[in-house]
Amino acid sequence: MKRFSGFPAKMQFTAIPDMLFSHLMPEITDIAELKTTLVVLYLLYKKRGYPRFTTFTELAGHTGLMKSLAEENKRPEDILKASLQSAINRGTILHLSATGDADEVDVYYLNTDADIKAMAKYSGCGIPLPGLGKVLPKLETVTQDMPDIFTFYEENIGILTPVIVEELREAQKTYTDTWLHDAIKEAANQNKRKWSYISAILERWAAEGRSDGTYRRDTKKTDPDKYIKGKYGHMVQR
Repeated sequence: MKRFSGFPAKMQFTAIPDMLFSHLMPEITDIAELKTTLVVLYLLYKKRGYPRFTTFTELAGHTGLMKSLAEENKRPEDILKASLQSAINRGTILHLSATGDADEVDVYYLNTDADIKAMAKYSGCGIPLPGLGKVLPKLETVTQDMPDIFTFYEENIGILTPVIVEELREAQKTYTDTWLHDAIKEAANQNKRKWSYISAILERWAAEGRSDGTYRRDTKKTDPDKYIKGKYGHMVQR
């Protein structure tokens, strides 16, 4: 066995749900299932946009995973399929046979309320899942074309839900991405992480205008309650 040289001072990290260690790990006895589950979490964490999913093609293309699944007289792809099925049966991940441009593609989500709703939109309806085309079969490539505003919202405000996704898409029809980014940043700075607060900021800017990122009526400081007291205060909840 080759000895690991150690972790460098600067490196990237992947977020792992605590429930994997408290609830799932004691129940998972198949090391292949555990390895596959970890790589699914890794791939989903690296995604941008909404909804986040990975595919069998992408998993099968992960060199580290496939090398670790190699066994004598067994194809790694077959072991991967069995591992994924075990994770599905356990309820860790969700499977959807989605419609691409040419054929059906095996897609995998994390088992969360938001992803269940996302799956329901495309399951059995014949609607192509965004990003599953003949030329771009992997989400890692496709998500580069996703509107960055979704990523920015998740990073600064919270988890995207189908309702918020629709709100952001509608807002993009009215406001520039710069305004959306700045409004989200303003809400995060004031610790008012609600779409209603962001919407009120945008409405205020649209009504009063803005210059150099500040409000025309208040260029010296930002009052955290100015949106609540103002004309659009009825749209904001504390």
